[in-house]
Amino acid sequence: MKPLEGKVALVAGATRGAGRGIAVMLGEAGATVYCTGRSVRGNPSSMNRSETIDETAEMVTARGGKGISIRVDHSVEEEVKALFERVKEEQNGQLDILVNDIWGGESLTEFDKPFWEHSLANGLLMQERAVHTHMITSYYGAPLMVARNEGLIIEITDGFDYRYRGSLYYSLAKISVIHLAAAMAADLKPHRVTALAVSPGFLRSEEMLDHFKVTEANWRDAVQTEPHYIESETPYFIGRGIAALAADTKVAEKSGKTLTSWGLSDDYGIQDVDGRKPHWGNYAAQHGFYEDKEE
Repeated sequence: MKPLEGKVALVAGATRGAGRGIAVMLGEAGATVYCTGRSVRGNPSSMNRSETIDETAEMVTARGGKGISIRVDHSVEEEVKALFERVKEEQNGQLDILVNDIWGGESLTEFDKPFWEHSLANGLLMQERAVHTHMITSYYGAPLMVARNEGLIIEITDGFDYRYRGSLYYSLAKISVIHLAAAMAADLKPHRVTALAVSPGFLRSEEMLDHFKVTEANWRDAVQTEPHYIESETPYFIGRGIAALAADTKVAEKSGKTLTSWGLSDDYGIQDVDGRKPHWGNYAAQHGFYEDKEE
C-alpha cells in the first residue's frame, strides 16, 4: 500500500502550494522526503508568509512518510552543494526523486504590462529565482542519480507548451524549465535517469485562497468573483499524480515530456483529496482557452 517505501525524495520549494502538496503525497506513498525552502519557524522568507518547511515535513511524517526539513536558499550554490552532500551522507548516496518547484515570482510579475514597461530588475530576478535555482539544484542532485543509474527529476511549471502566458518574464521562466527537463532528459538518458516536467491546473494554493479571501472549506464562494475557479484543484492533486508517476516502473517512457495534473489523473485514476476529478485541460478547451493537446 506504500509504493514508495524505501525511496528517498527531495522537494525543492516545499514550503507551500504545489511543492507542499507533492512532498506530502510522496510521504503518504511511504517515501523519505527532504523538504527544502527559505521559510522556517521564526524566520520567514522575503515573501513573509506563515507557511514553513517545518510544517511541511511534519505533514509528510503524519501521512506515513519521513519528513526532513532543511533551510536552503536554492539561489546560493554553496547551500545547495551542502544540501546534497548531507543527503548523500545520510542516505548512503541514495536519491530517487528530485522535484524542482522553486518559484518566488508572485510579487515580481506584472501581467498588465508589456515587457518594456515591466520592471526589468524584477523580470531578471524572476529568472534567477525560478530558473537558475532549478539549474543549480539539478547540477548537484543529478550526480547522485547518475552514480546509481536510476532516478527521476521533475520540473514543476505552469502550462504544457510554449504559448505566451500573459507576461514575457513569467512565460520565459515557465517555458525555460520545460526545456530544462527535455534537455536534462537527453543528457541523462545513457544513465537511465528520467527527467520530465509537470504542470498543475488552476491551483487552489494557500496564496490563491488568500487572494480570493476564502478557505479550503468555503472555496466555492470565490466562484462568484472568478467563475473559472470552479475547476480549481488542491495542491495534493498534482502531488498524488507525481507519487503515482514516481511509482510507475515505466516512467522512463515519459522522459523529456511535459505532463499535466489532469493527464496524470486520467492515466492513473487519481482523484483530488476532496473526491473531485478536476480536468483543467477539458475545461479550458471547452471555454476556448486552448486545445487540450500535450506534446
